[in-house]
Amino acid sequence: MRLDWTSTLRGLLAIGLMSGLVACGSFASCFNSGFAPVACGGGYGDRHLSSLPPTASSAEGRWTGTTSTGRTVTGLVLEDGSYWLFYTARDNPHVLAGLIQGTGTSHSGSFGSPNTRDFHLEDASIRAGRMSATYVPKESFHLTIIYFNGETERVRSTYDANAESAQNLNLLAGTYTGLRADNHTVTVTVDAAGTLSGYTADGCTVTGTLSPRAEGNVFHVSATIKGGACRQETETLTGVAFYDAATNRLYSAALNHTRTTSFLFLGTKE
Repeated sequence: MRLDWTSTLRGLLAIGLMSGLVACGSFASCFNSGFAPVACGGGYGDRHLSSLPPTASSAEGRWTGTTSTGRTVTGLVLEDGSYWLFYTARDNPHVLAGLIQGTGTSHSGSFGSPNTRDFHLEDASIRAGRMSATYVPKESFHLTIIYFNGETERVRSTYDANAESAQNLNLLAGTYTGLRADNHTVTVTVDAAGTLSGYTADGCTVTGTLSPRAEGNVFHVSATIKGGACRQETETLTGVAFYDAATNRLYSAALNHTRTTSFLFLGTKE
């Protein structure tokens, strides 16, 4: 079953963006965040995670690769088994198309996750599925996502050693810009203390903080979205952020605890 709620999302813009912020409320009340249009969903429960114990040699790390349908993937598997995989439009690595997120278990070269959610910007939907993968620690991570409607997606990725460098807010600090699908400019600034602020030309704002996580070159992010073309009420979300020094890009995503509200940002440092 594909989880599309077109009646709820009626009137929202089609998505294709260099960078942007995605936010959505409950199943009953989607909204335009002002940073980018909305993906919103609900109505299905997460299955219990595998009982297999994690091993010292896990799939943890930063990975870059491509899908079987020509998308570029850049993302993380964290020490707790959660994964945050950003993917681009088909054959266009400069246009952000969505985020794949969930929690899984590493065991003897295999990785499994029963609660994959795909925040798909191109059709403003959230799709549910499960993931199975094989990995060689710090070398390769090859995964298959099986959506509950029977569709599949495959990703072949390799390890990015930049994830092992020391966390450095001074390096990450700066102003990042991008263009939303409706040609509104998105601007996000992070200072050396980890304070985040952002705005769009139509008045949506985001404020938040970045703080180092205990492991890896990854930051914890807390972000509050409000104002202008954002939703009517204010909501604070939590997630991750990382900086790719090779491309001068900041990746950040955060969710509410039910994974029905999200923001997604990809911007290039000025």
